[in-house]
Amino acid sequence: MSERFLPFALPEIGEEEINEVVDSLRSGWVTTGPKAKRFEEDFSRFLGDEKLQSIAVNSATSGLHLALEALGVCPNDEVIIPSYTFTATAEVVRYLGATPVFVDVEAATFNLDPAAFEKAITAKTKVVIPVHFAGLACNMTEILRIAHHHNIKVVEDAAHALPCTHKGQMIGTLKSDVTVFSFYANKTMTTAEGGMLVTANDAIAKRAKIMRLHGISRDAFDRYTSNKPSWSYEIVAPGCKYNMPDICAAIGIHQLKKLPGFLEKRELLADNYNKTLNALPIILPPQAENGSIHSWHLYPIRLMPNSGISRDKFIEFMAELGVGCSVHFIPLHLQPYWRDTFNLKASDFPVSQELFEGEVSLPLYTKMTLQDQQKVINAVRKVFKNV
Repeated sequence: MSERFLPFALPEIGEEEINEVVDSLRSGWVTTGPKAKRFEEDFSRFLGDEKLQSIAVNSATSGLHLALEALGVCPNDEVIIPSYTFTATAEVVRYLGATPVFVDVEAATFNLDPAAFEKAITAKTKVVIPVHFAGLACNMTEILRIAHHHNIKVVEDAAHALPCTHKGQMIGTLKSDVTVFSFYANKTMTTAEGGMLVTANDAIAKRAKIMRLHGISRDAFDRYTSNKPSWSYEIVAPGCKYNMPDICAAIGIHQLKKLPGFLEKRELLADNYNKTLNALPIILPPQAENGSIHSWHLYPIRLMPNSGISRDKFIEFMAELGVGCSVHFIPLHLQPYWRDTFNLKASDFPVSQELFEGEVSLPLYTKMTLQDQQKVINAVRKVFKNV
């Protein structure tokens, strides 16, 4: 075992974030307030579209739930999602009593297969949730074409996708109904826990704002900062508790400013992996098409069938060499709840199954030094040398 174990991911938090959090604590306003509002405004400005409304929430899962609720998803509806995703994408469908319909992904990209999406459409299909895997945008041109032709709503799961683009256009600014981003600790930027729901639809935004805080008819921040008697409110719906506290937003304000620099570092690390690992028996991650940006949230390699080692044993050997790896994802058709509830079989998702069996995510985060990365590269080479 090496002297220092290199983890799979670490957030990069600077003095700016720390000072902003301290300022929030000293201000006395620690829950949703002026910092959250500022973060929302900054986020819309970052995406570059003034028509967008950004709504800060306590997780991307919350944002996906609010999006589906605002779109009127109910027990008679079906929502199409890829099997190759994290459970949050599917569980929010069940929160509303609707039925998730699982489809396969593209072998080249890990992303939702538009042909599989179109084939799965029925009279009950209400929404499709494309997931931008690892920071590479889905084929949104085709997905949106199919969805709009069949009058299906589109909610983008962009948990990995900040900042990435499709055909030069920023994810979050396409013709989808809602896009939801994640700021979990290992994402391209973080608020510790948190997410952002983005939409250009005023009705969706209004509903999401009401439902993220108990279904209250007006924003609590406005009530508590008013200089006039403002205690009265109405509960207009059975809402949730999904608001982002100012302490989290304080981190996000500065993480967002640093995001272009974070992207440069991730691109540098990804490019270095591409150049140094290309002679090994692995399939390197897919690249963004010309004119588009890959956010490089993950660096997912695939072991070739002739690599001489299983994926699980590869991860074990890497750990012995002091390097943490992960797997993204265990497809939902293999997870007991989804498999048993919806009678899912691996044979129905051949691409997802094959991708899963060979996928390994190598460490890639902005606090990594080139020396750290060289440790990963040396370990990968050593594993194959000893096979």
